This record gives sequence, structure tokens and C-alpha cells, in this order.
Amino acid sequence: MRIRWLVGLLFTVSVFAGDIRVRGSIVGRVENDGTVRLHGSIVGKFESSGDIRVRGSLNGKIESDGSIRKSGSLVGKIESNGDVRKSGSIVGRIESNGDVRDRGSIVGRAEGMTNEQAAVLFFFDFFDVR
Repeated sequence: MRIRWLVGLLFTVSVFAGDIRVRGSIVGRVENDGTVRLHGSIVGKFESSGDIRVRGSLNGKIESDGSIRKSGSLVGKIESNGDVRKSGSIVGRIESNGDVRDRGSIVGRAEGMTNEQAAVLFFFDFFDVR
């Protein structure tokens, strides 16, 4: 099964470190400085400005209202209650304990991350992680 990931970031200057888990296995980590590692390789960075960098290039942004943009186009939104929307429809949810649900099923866990970071990693197509 293929899980799609996107690198995301916070609205403020601080970035939380945390593990990214799929079916119980750690597949990546968001480090204290915002660097995102998947399977040991650096793949991107969360910047304090909201910019999303993928392999060094500016590729997207998380805005203060929770909107997520890729190459300037709106691709979705994370709501304050944890719901993740694409094209207006709810496609998933980030639970308060870090569980990530895709259409009701738990697909992973985002430990020590914000809802915005977790939503970006699990629901928006910046990276393909096998």
C-alpha cells in the first residue's frame, strides 16, 4: 500500500519534534529545527514563515487559517477540530492523541507534531512513501 505524504510546518516560529509512524513502524521524523527525514534521508523542511520546502525548493505553504497551498493552488485545509478537508469534503482526521484516520481507519500516528504538520504529511501529495 502506498501512503502519500507532504511536508508541513507550523504557524509560529517553534517546530515540534516527533516521529512519523505507519502501521506501528517509525518511517520518519520531524526534527527540532523543522527538518523532515523519511527513511533516514532529509526530504524537506518546515519553515517558521509557513513555507514548505521539498529538497530545497519552495513547494507550498500553510497559511494562518489552516489552508494548505501547493505551487500557489489551494489543495486543502486543516480545521481546528482536526478534520482534514480536500475540495470541501472531509477525508481524514488527526486525533488529539496523534492517531491519523483516513476515512475512519487509523493509517498512522504523528507523535509530537501539530495537527497541521500531521495533516500535511499524511493527506497532501508532496512525497510518496512506500
